[in-house]
Amino acid sequence: MLGMQYACKSSAGVIQPVIADISTGVIPAIQGFEDTGVTPTTPKIWTPFSERKLRVGLVGYGVCQFAAQFDFEKHPNVEVVAVSDLIPERCAKLAEVTKCNKTYPSLEELVKDNNIEAVFVATDAPSHARHCMEVLNHGKHVASAVPAVFGSLEEAEKLYETVKRTGLKYMMFETSMFHANLYAMRRIYHTGGFGKLVYAEGEYWHYSENGIDSFKNWRHGMPMRWYPTHSDAYYIGVTDGTFLEVSCLGIPSALERFLPGKNVYNNPFATEISMYRTSEGGMARMGESNDTIGEGYGSETGRVRGTRGSFYEKYEGVEKNLPDLERPALPPNVSAGGHGGSHGHLTEEFVQAILLDRKPLVDIAMALNMTVGGIVAHQSAMKDGEWLKIPQYKY
Repeated sequence: MLGMQYACKSSAGVIQPVIADISTGVIPAIQGFEDTGVTPTTPKIWTPFSERKLRVGLVGYGVCQFAAQFDFEKHPNVEVVAVSDLIPERCAKLAEVTKCNKTYPSLEELVKDNNIEAVFVATDAPSHARHCMEVLNHGKHVASAVPAVFGSLEEAEKLYETVKRTGLKYMMFETSMFHANLYAMRRIYHTGGFGKLVYAEGEYWHYSENGIDSFKNWRHGMPMRWYPTHSDAYYIGVTDGTFLEVSCLGIPSALERFLPGKNVYNNPFATEISMYRTSEGGMARMGESNDTIGEGYGSETGRVRGTRGSFYEKYEGVEKNLPDLERPALPPNVSAGGHGGSHGHLTEEFVQAILLDRKPLVDIAMALNMTVGGIVAHQSAMKDGEWLKIPQYKY
């Protein structure tokens, strides 16, 4: 049996491993992954936008079974041509659940298929940039799970230049973009309801006492701010702005995987809190923590305060004529899905961007601006909060 290990407690309070059988298609309970209920207040009807089907390849069926979580195979404008995972049993299961008849043993083989137009990369985070560049260099559009790059400013530059050189569509599937609150904030901001943002907060509190299983154990002790997009989207995704510089503090952890010499990153911090200076001249505090002993609440959310209004759980401000704040309609059979009902919307956005030949919502510039701030933030934390400049991306 091919299993995935994660941790839970017995009735006696002893931490025990739990094996999830990949053949069942059941995902271990991971905070933030659940479908939290997404029924719109005012139901909308989806309008077809093209008669063409985009030919897509899907790669990656690991712990989160992510390549199968976005309903590509159910979208009326998509044909799933081929799938891939390095582990044969997972590859076969991915093909089964997406109703696809063609498999490849690796992404490197899949991208050679001339019938594929676009690829969704749901592989391990350290491989995202390399895999996306491989897809682009084979003349195919690409979407990537987060983050865009993993800890490397040099890879960020290479990915940016590859997207520019090929002229193909790149989109990062940042789930916070279609959280109900962030979607509403973005709509309000771009119609002037907040004015200038003077302050923003984002948080990604993620309980996992023994860590989440991962390919080659890449999650084990990773710097928290190398996975920053779920929180940092609550400024960059709201405004299309950037972070100019950062001071970040890390808190040494008592968890075994964050102790000196216990992880390949030489990272001692399971909690890192960033203070950013924004491109509007305001400030943003973005936090991330995995430092909970015992059950702790999970959170992927944020709030903003501007010169004309603010948003915590609702808009409060001077603007009386707010835009439509409901998320768009989805095609029949495509579910909004997990991460606050974002999955289906990300698929719809990527497919539309290609078939209508327009910029994706989270294009290469926004994806890197959401990612590199966290990389520099961890550098700051390792220097006891020294203020550091952050690379800027425009497209």
